[in-house]
Amino acid sequence: QVQLVECGGGLVQAGGSLRLSCAASGTIFRTNGMGWYRQAPGKQRELVAQIIYTGSANYADSVKGRSTIPKDNAKNTVYLQMNSLKPEDTAVYYCNARVVDIGLRTDDHWGQGTQVTVSS
Repeated sequence: QVQLVECGGGLVQAGGSLRLSCAASGTIFRTNGMGWYRQAPGKQRELVAQIIYTGSANYADSVKGRSTIPKDNAKNTVYLQMNSLKPEDTAVYYCNARVVDIGLRTDDHWGQGTQVTVSS
C-alpha cells in the first residue's frame, strides 16, 4: 500500500507565496516521478508541475517562472513552491506519484487534495 499525504494549502493574498508538500509512504522501492495537478471549479484537472527521478522538471506555462518543484528522493517527498500567486491559481491541488513498489510494480497514486485559495 502507498499513501500520499499533502500539506500546505490555505488562503493567501494575491502576490503572496505558498509551499505545498507531499510525502509518499508505504511499500515503496522508488518514486520515478512526482507532480502536482490542480482542479478549479468547473474545470478539468490540469498539470501544474512534475519532476522525475533524475531531477528534470517541467511546468505549465501558467506557473512557469514563479514556481519550483523540489524533490527529496530519500524522503519520497515533493514540494511545490509558488510565488506571485494570482486569483486564477485558486484550485484544489493534488499530488501525484508514479511509484515502483517493493515488488517492482509501477502504479500511479494520488493524494487527497489540498485547497488553495488566492484572494484579490
